[in-house]
Amino acid sequence: MLTSNGYLLSDAPDRLGELRAAPDSERGDRDALWARLRQDGYLYLTGHLDPAEVIDFRRYYFCQLADTGVLRSGSDPVDGKAAEGPVDVARLRQILFQQIVPSDEYQRLCSTPGVAGWFRWLFDDDVHLHKRKIIRHTRPGANGVGTATQAHYDLVYLREGTDRVLSIWIPLGDCPRTLGGLTYLEGSHHRVLAEEREGRLRRPAASITADLPSLADEHDSRWLTADYRAGDVVVHSAYLVHAALDNVDRDQTMRLSTDIRYQRVSEPIDWRWQQHWVDTDAL
Repeated sequence: MLTSNGYLLSDAPDRLGELRAAPDSERGDRDALWARLRQDGYLYLTGHLDPAEVIDFRRYYFCQLADTGVLRSGSDPVDGKAAEGPVDVARLRQILFQQIVPSDEYQRLCSTPGVAGWFRWLFDDDVHLHKRKIIRHTRPGANGVGTATQAHYDLVYLREGTDRVLSIWIPLGDCPRTLGGLTYLEGSHHRVLAEEREGRLRRPAASITADLPSLADEHDSRWLTADYRAGDVVVHSAYLVHAALDNVDRDQTMRLSTDIRYQRVSEPIDWRWQQHWVDTDAL
């Protein structure tokens, strides 16, 4: 039973399915990957990054938060076990936005050859990494509206630049679906593209909702999920609708992930995304 923002997703075969991993035969074929990206709206690349590199950053992240009350007392920070007591939210925000987000460690992770080098290869051009890079952890047990990322497509937030920007979502550690990883609405980018072209959107962010089951019914489509492992990534179109599942892990493991965006440096760049991320920047 999967939920998002407290809404129970249908497990009917026409409403829930599995992400399709790009096969090994296509991983070095740029044309094949572009064809898959245009058709599916995403590339699910299993084992794309070195798991040790991902876990090293996970350890760095949670070690920085050791004095905020986030972590279970006596636990190894890399395990990301949530404490039961109160969290010093002010201290957490200070560390997250003043230390972790602008850190060299985070920049290195986001510009590693497996990310920056891969995007240069895919675009066959020089690339630009948007400075506004988002990293978040989600604690288990919260499941009301606003506790998980609601359904949306990224172009809603990137109107001032090219629409050919690609997002890459990186789970920073193993992320079975019980931890609340991303889920994608199958084929939704085709409908969104048509609505954008024809001006049929009911409002600027028409697809944004917490009610994933109703959105699947509206699109007559499936939410696609996976049990992600450290080293897996998902690259997706700015038009593909996606959301996060609720973290219902019984062992109180926090989900840690980051989503960042690359594009060709020669194309228009959204100027609003060229500052470090803070959750009050209204984007």
